[in-house]
Amino acid sequence: MKNKLILCIVLFLASLSTVLAQSKAISKKQINELDAYFEQSQKKWNVPGMAIAIVQNGDVVFSKAYGVKNIKTNELVDENTLFAIASNTKAFTSAALSILVAEGRINWDDKVQKYLPYFKLYSPYISEEMTIRDLLCHRSGLKTFSGDLLWYGTTYSRKEIIERARFLVPTYGFRERYGYSNIMFLVAGEIIPVVTGLSWDDFIVEKIFKPLGMNNSNTSISKFNAQSNLALPHHVVPGEETKLLKYINWDNIAPAGAINSSVAELSNWMIMQLNNGKFNGKQILDSMQIWEMRKEHTSIPLRKQDAQMFPSKHFHSYGLGWDLFDYNGRKIVNHGGGADGMISKLVLVPEEKLGFVILTNSINYLPTAIMYQILDAYTSTPRNDWSSLYYQYYERSHAMDKQDAQQMEDNRNKQSQYSLSLESYTGVYGGDVYGDVNVGLENGKLVLKLLPTPMFIGDLEHYQYNTFSISLRDIINLPKGTVNFILDAQGKVSEMVLDIPNPDFDFTELKFYKR
Repeated sequence: MKNKLILCIVLFLASLSTVLAQSKAISKKQINELDAYFEQSQKKWNVPGMAIAIVQNGDVVFSKAYGVKNIKTNELVDENTLFAIASNTKAFTSAALSILVAEGRINWDDKVQKYLPYFKLYSPYISEEMTIRDLLCHRSGLKTFSGDLLWYGTTYSRKEIIERARFLVPTYGFRERYGYSNIMFLVAGEIIPVVTGLSWDDFIVEKIFKPLGMNNSNTSISKFNAQSNLALPHHVVPGEETKLLKYINWDNIAPAGAINSSVAELSNWMIMQLNNGKFNGKQILDSMQIWEMRKEHTSIPLRKQDAQMFPSKHFHSYGLGWDLFDYNGRKIVNHGGGADGMISKLVLVPEEKLGFVILTNSINYLPTAIMYQILDAYTSTPRNDWSSLYYQYYERSHAMDKQDAQQMEDNRNKQSQYSLSLESYTGVYGGDVYGDVNVGLENGKLVLKLLPTPMFIGDLEHYQYNTFSISLRDIINLPKGTVNFILDAQGKVSEMVLDIPNPDFDFTELKFYKR
């Protein structure tokens, strides 16, 4: 009797899986409406170029490009145009490690020091107990983006960045709460060459790109050439002229964010993900490990405004390389990616056999707005105008930033003087985390050079008292900041505090003491 019951259950589940195998697609009319909405939104946000692809039930049902790759040449974006996908790389790193787990060569709960003995964090206990799983779900105890100035534009190698991470002071307890860490994903990626003898880059190409036919995708801007079908990054600010940005080399943090790809090739990645790891009849990823990567590992508490804006959203968490939440009764597996002048969003809705990707070549909230617009269409939800809602938020945020800057300017003491001669502020300042900074005189004015980051050269102007404003040369996407020189009991400069307010890098966590 028991065996018959089990057989019935198995047969029922098999028939149910067949019924669910094909999810209901939206109509051609709805697709056309989305297409018009995408084009309208791209223009509204003044996004130079954008590409979008939607896959469902194993097929590409929509793939289209909008705008230009480069505002100087006006070359049009197409479905094969490469964009920096930034942190969407993280799911590739987790997938690469899942291949090794499926082969029995590593375990998610292996200690990191088993493979990287030089890996150390602030606490010896955390250093010894940190597992591969911990690295991939942002629960190290470091706050979000902690240590990112160790890699951004620096000359430090991957190993040197990891070694310097031991000086970063954690904000939370180990495994206590979510803190997004690029450096921990770098650590995870560096396990691959130890186990396989292949670099992270080569492993991604051999085990993921090639089987998926992602032949134009790459893991470094060093692969670009004059013939590359390439979107360039742009700096777009309301009321200002749109400007081209330079690509910054991310080789030293590659496992966290260095992949460049197109909507055409990312469609294959999504089809494989939605087909339990299989593509063109070949099993690329193990289905059980896909399940493991999409499990909730680290909770991200919902804010009150989330409940107000998204009443159907009841949880938010992070898996292994994936961001997870629910929307209108569906589990959403997704990730965003942000680089200089590039924002992307890749979304999977496994229950609907649905996936889509949005790539843009400026910093904006539009990919998130489009995500909700597509989800509403495919879940038969009454649609908001998400693009307009997010644009209103964007305009308010920009206005508040300008208001705060003006208030700071109004409150500063313009009559105050610095305490010492300019020569007294010059010299080398340094700390364990970042390294050395040099302050010198050029044409009678102070100039600051962050030595590990050659592109960071800042001109200082007196602001008030012993504080100077700093403007980084040729870095148009970071605002003005301040340099505050601290005097000791003898009236001599002992320390420097650098602060350039921005959403990505915390300059204040770097300590600079005068040598």
